[in-house]
Amino acid sequence: MSSSYTFPDTKTGYNAGGGEAYSSGVSWPAVIGGAFVAAALSLILLALGSGLGLSSVSPWSNVGASASTVGGMAIGWLILMQIIALSMGGYLAGRLRTKWASIHNDEVYFRDTAHGFLVWALSLVITVFFLASAATTMVGGAATGAGAAMAMEANSPADSNGYFVDSLFRSTSNPPAGNDASQRAEVGRIIAKGLMQQDVPAADKTYIAQLVAARTGLSQSDAEKRVSEITHDARQAADTARKATAHLLLWIFLALLIGAFCASYAATIGGRQRDHLKLI
Repeated sequence: MSSSYTFPDTKTGYNAGGGEAYSSGVSWPAVIGGAFVAAALSLILLALGSGLGLSSVSPWSNVGASASTVGGMAIGWLILMQIIALSMGGYLAGRLRTKWASIHNDEVYFRDTAHGFLVWALSLVITVFFLASAATTMVGGAATGAGAAMAMEANSPADSNGYFVDSLFRSTSNPPAGNDASQRAEVGRIIAKGLMQQDVPAADKTYIAQLVAARTGLSQSDAEKRVSEITHDARQAADTARKATAHLLLWIFLALLIGAFCASYAATIGGRQRDHLKLI
């Protein structure tokens, strides 16, 4: 019995008989290069958007720009970032990948699309694990510096509800002497737990009203009314923040899908241009 073996062509990576390829169908150097370019462009465009004020979203009324206006601009800029950065990264991956000889056009188109998708996935991982800290520093540096003193004093979840706690103990008369820090911290924790449970229990409201009445000089009924109003405002603010977060995550999901499509499509364009080039 005799056996035959055909060696692969050293130029194309395929054997002389036109059989199965011996080289990988993925040009990883091209994918990695395109992914780093896409990640770098994303960071540059993020810095540009932050400089133009497209990331300065304030959920509070009468503070900075309108959340709806700037939020829409920030979402639009996020989508544009994905289109520009991923299109460039995908195009480079398609243009720089190894040329496939003796392969059907449909297979070439599939591989180019896969290269673009790999660029999107790898650039996303790079951005999350290596560039997220730098992006956060640029976007939130000013806010971090302004609130550094307050952040150092934050020892419990109640600090996020500090405004509402201050509103509870607000008084037009002279407050009694003494440090009420422990009471405020306790009330803050009660409100924080109540927000997690969608409402503050009646017994906790009564207890808070007693503390407010003793501290502000209000009657028990007026203190209970104030507690009800403040807890309602705190719950409404928390619901608004949750809805805004969910809304933003949906837009981020859409932007990432657009980036994946742009990278995949741009890779097919780059691949076609590479294969159609003629030697001079």
